Amino acid sequence: MTVKSKRSMFASDGVAAPLRYATFRRIWLASLLSNLGLLIQAVGAAWAMTQMTSSADKVALVQTALMLPVMLISMPAGAIADMYDRRIVALVSLSIALSGATALTVLAWFGLITPETLLAFCFVVGSGMALFGPAWQSSVTEQVPAETLPSAVALNGISYNIARSFGPAIGGIVVATAGAGAAFAANAVLYIPLLVVLFLWRRTSEPSRLPRERLNRAIVSGVRYIANSPSIKIVLARTLATGVIGGSVSALMPLVARDLLHGGAQTYGIMLGAFGMGAVIGALNIAEVRKRMSGEAAIRACALSMGGAIAAVALSREPVLTAAALLVAGAMWMLAVALFNIGVQLSAPRWVAGRSLAAFQASIAGGIAIGSWGWGRLTDAVGVEAALLVSAVLMLASPLLGLWLRMPRIGARNEDAEVLADPEVQLSLTGRSGPLVVEIEYRVAQDNARAFHNVMQEVQLSRQRNGAYGWSIARDIADPERWTERYHCPTWLDYLRQRNRSTQSERALHQRAMDFHLGPDPVRVRRMLERPFGSVRWKDDTPDRAASEVLPVTSSAAGGST
Repeated sequence: MTVKSKRSMFASDGVAAPLRYATFRRIWLASLLSNLGLLIQAVGAAWAMTQMTSSADKVALVQTALMLPVMLISMPAGAIADMYDRRIVALVSLSIALSGATALTVLAWFGLITPETLLAFCFVVGSGMALFGPAWQSSVTEQVPAETLPSAVALNGISYNIARSFGPAIGGIVVATAGAGAAFAANAVLYIPLLVVLFLWRRTSEPSRLPRERLNRAIVSGVRYIANSPSIKIVLARTLATGVIGGSVSALMPLVARDLLHGGAQTYGIMLGAFGMGAVIGALNIAEVRKRMSGEAAIRACALSMGGAIAAVALSREPVLTAAALLVAGAMWMLAVALFNIGVQLSAPRWVAGRSLAAFQASIAGGIAIGSWGWGRLTDAVGVEAALLVSAVLMLASPLLGLWLRMPRIGARNEDAEVLADPEVQLSLTGRSGPLVVEIEYRVAQDNARAFHNVMQEVQLSRQRNGAYGWSIARDIADPERWTERYHCPTWLDYLRQRNRSTQSERALHQRAMDFHLGPDPVRVRRMLERPFGSVRWKDDTPDRAASEVLPVTSSAAGGST
């Protein structure tokens, strides 16, 4: 590598730029070892299943057992990552995965492994990694500056795929020489460096001035945010489709090695290594692809190339040709997944980053888990070659989704806006007082009615994804210039959260709506307690509630938003 190319890699937009930051570098190197162990275990588990049963369905279920937990618990895991110290969450989740790997090692040592216990403890390992994923990925923003975030996302993908390049080959050798138990033991040992690095990380975070949400409310907040974010919904839908169709490669790889190439565990490891090496090549070129192509064009190119590669895998009987096709498939898979990941990371504000990334993980893992089960059933019915050809045809057709679900344009990260001062309060309120009704009155020139109404449809999504419900916009039939926006928040505390969750672009959107307002008087805002029970003195001798019961109002931060 030349001096010039090294400089470009470590430039602010180079793929290696995040490695200049010590915390990220240490965690990245330790995660590389952890990923290596996970891939060694995956080879051991898949090959152990092929030795215990000839059912393609059960072989494919190994992949399902590892990925299904990500789909099932990702959203609670994302909420936990947003609510608690992400370092502690990561340590606990890795401990769960370590316990599953250790149990598999012990069972294998004593010869007690059955297909059912293998799937059960793969599920435990998968559950630990499902809990770990959102905490790890959302903490990247705390380890590197915003301008290097896309490169950090790419490097995390590279970490997994460097492991995929060498881990399966190492796993194949380990399984062939020492058995599946040694592969399980290697995974357990390789979790330890990441546990140590995370334990030593002195994470600094700004505590919220508002109380933490409860888990169930935090999950609802995350689902609500995603449901009212069109760009994130499109990315998740495309991710799910790609996972279902492309999951055939990883799910059927043991059968490709055994039935199409007539090889053993080592052949399986080499084929997975080729796929992983291609993924590394894809990850190294993410910045260049983003620079030269739009999101939709890049995803389309990835799908077409991967479809052709899967067809080649189905038809090839030569290991060299199969490995070459898997190299292409791996590169295209990595590019597509990384583009989806970057799209979610740059679209979600910090307060919901863990939950948004959890939804992304659930989409890709859920797609792979569902697809693995489906491809296994199809393979039992029609054979490996036919199943892979069906997958290739579907992948070649998947760009048609862009006609309805076009990938959104991805720009810079949507940064959190400045904290607002709480509004003036004369009633004695607690955090649980509510529901709260907010009415905002605008005066808009009749010539601007259509343009104002269009902007308010975007405002509706902004209010709702940040916590409001029951949103409406009404126009006075006696005074057509008067418009009233109305929405609810469950409690006073929820309203304070809703006000301060807006990003800079959302604040700019709200300002666009207020710019339509006519006249010298400002936009009129009313905040009302819908059920005022408890705020009324029911008897003359009932004392007023103490001022200390009112949730404190900050006056040092900027104010002025609704």
